[in-house]
Amino acid sequence: MYGQGEIDDQDIILFQNERSVSASLNSNGLSAAFRFGQRRTYLTKTLYDIELAYIKHPKEVKVVASPYSYTTSRKFVYGKTNIFIDIRPSIGFQREIFSKEDRGSIAIKYYYAAGPSLGITKPIYYTFNVIGIVNSQLYVIDTRVEKFEFSQHPQSVEIAGRASFWRGLDEISLYPGLHAKFGMSFEYSTISEIINAVDAGVIVEAFTKKIPIMYTSDNKQFYLTLFISYRFGWVVDARYRSRRRSDIPITEPQ
Repeated sequence: MYGQGEIDDQDIILFQNERSVSASLNSNGLSAAFRFGQRRTYLTKTLYDIELAYIKHPKEVKVVASPYSYTTSRKFVYGKTNIFIDIRPSIGFQREIFSKEDRGSIAIKYYYAAGPSLGITKPIYYTFNVIGIVNSQLYVIDTRVEKFEFSQHPQSVEIAGRASFWRGLDEISLYPGLHAKFGMSFEYSTISEIINAVDAGVIVEAFTKKIPIMYTSDNKQFYLTLFISYRFGWVVDARYRSRRRSDIPITEPQ
């Protein structure tokens, strides 16, 4: 009996819905999501997800500000023109392929989902130092806040750092698209009413046009994203609870 693991004497909730939140590390950024899972059968659920993702360009590299700027100036990505936020609502299906029988064991599930995408870009403004020569020495003779455009910024201008995040909120652009997701979920909670899981999978996404993240022609319209996430949630609207295993009478063999 010890070799079979610790026997779980909790109520076994066979038919239940779930609410959960997750945080993900993606191959191109970060994301957070909320999920409502509606139980269909003992092993299957319909999933309703809403995800908010911050997507980076693969060539983003942060650099320090100009040596003529203040030491408190924030780092920035040279050539980045827009912040890209992606909203992904979806509907999908989940199936449990290995159930969790003993306390401390793992339930393994796969799921897939699809839905629309809404890309949102906000321009990034920078503080530029205008460098001049005064008495044979280089000095900052002026500063100005502008977007990043090579054609407008001669070599006598240096970036002092990013300007306020709120600058450019009135210049938001929208990019509609579609996405599909496939993932595996490994649920390991020791409490029946609580969900603790690690998910891993892939997202395929397409927009109607390229998303201008960087000041370059090498921006993308199609995205392939790998992700790994931690999911935490709780069981709601349980429709049936089995009897505790410790309450099941043991009959002696005849």
